[in-house]
Amino acid sequence: MPSRRFRPSLWGTLAALIGIAVGVALGFWQVGRAQEKLQLVAVMERQAVALPIQISAASVSALDLDHRKVEARGHFDPRGMILLDNRVRGGRVGYEVVMPLRLAGTQMHILVNRGWIAGTGDRQRLPDVTTPAEEVSIIGLAVVPGQKLYELSEEAIEGVVWQNLTIERYVANMGYSIHPVMIRQGNEAQDGLVRDWAISERQINVHRSYAFQWFALAVLILFIYLAMSFKRDSTNA
Repeated sequence: MPSRRFRPSLWGTLAALIGIAVGVALGFWQVGRAQEKLQLVAVMERQAVALPIQISAASVSALDLDHRKVEARGHFDPRGMILLDNRVRGGRVGYEVVMPLRLAGTQMHILVNRGWIAGTGDRQRLPDVTTPAEEVSIIGLAVVPGQKLYELSEEAIEGVVWQNLTIERYVANMGYSIHPVMIRQGNEAQDGLVRDWAISERQINVHRSYAFQWFALAVLILFIYLAMSFKRDSTNA
């Protein structure tokens, strides 16, 4: 029976190293995403019982307010509304409604993610959003939108429908004077919007599942590389 020797090709080795490195890197990235969400769950649980920080026209630091419970009073301005596209809940595609809140007695605004609304099934017909005309009090978690923003195209805005949101993009396109954070509204209102910001165990397990798949791919590439690199020794034939 002819013996086999380890004789890998240069290009095969390079391809295997790249494939394994990518698989391991993406696997650890998904592990990190799962850990981030676990930490965020703990933060949200602590902030749920905390007293809210009052937001006024005074300048605020995004770093200081990120993932802190806040409260703001004022009037919504529907003219500045945008709809964040392709937000799925319960298997239904819809939008998250983001609207500027003009803080009481000032010309300063803060963005509020008011919640989720189902799409109409027709991309040309947007859902009707009910907006209170009176002064409202908004309580929720302050977040910095777009911190992990990856887009394949810069053409991410279609009228009021946006794929993603950053404060800088909003100011550049809408012209409002706004604080550098957005409030995810947590208190209820009679507007038909869904405000469930909780992170489920299923969402965390999705990242764990993806991590397993990437690590498994890296191992598979290694096995294929080794199998193809051990070749028959023709000198002993």
